Amino acid sequence: MNNHARMLRLAEEVFAAHDDPTQLQVDPEVLEQLVELHPAAVSEVADEDGPIAWVLLIPTTSYLMEDFLTGQLTEQDLYLRTPPGAAYEAVYLCSAMVLEEHRRKGIAKRMTLEALAWLFREHPIKALFCWPFTEEGAAFAQALAADLDIPLRMRPM
Repeated sequence: MNNHARMLRLAEEVFAAHDDPTQLQVDPEVLEQLVELHPAAVSEVADEDGPIAWVLLIPTTSYLMEDFLTGQLTEQDLYLRTPPGAAYEAVYLCSAMVLEEHRRKGIAKRMTLEALAWLFREHPIKALFCWPFTEEGAAFAQALAADLDIPLRMRPM
């Protein structure tokens, strides 16, 4: 099985998004639209066998962040309602996935910090937020926020 197929399988194992229409339904069109929000929204690291790590971010407004955190918006709604071209004030840490044999090398953290640095240069980002599906995901988000000295808001698991 190639890396691309393994990454897709990993995404389904962790998020089971196909069984939950409230989650972001990632497909090539969604990826293209995320890049239109900001090129830093989609990151990939690959080796000769294909992708080994993916990071998805959704830059958005503080208002939409609050509605998402209080459960008034689903993840899919957050994506659909985020206005292109806005002055984004928050970044949703949507997902970070790394194939098992490449974990614990700092790949996802490096990718995410680079993407966030790009967003910070161009937008008045005041907070990060997430909806962790695993304890590792929650710890990852907390470490990012601590490294950047920026508030982190979490939707309960």
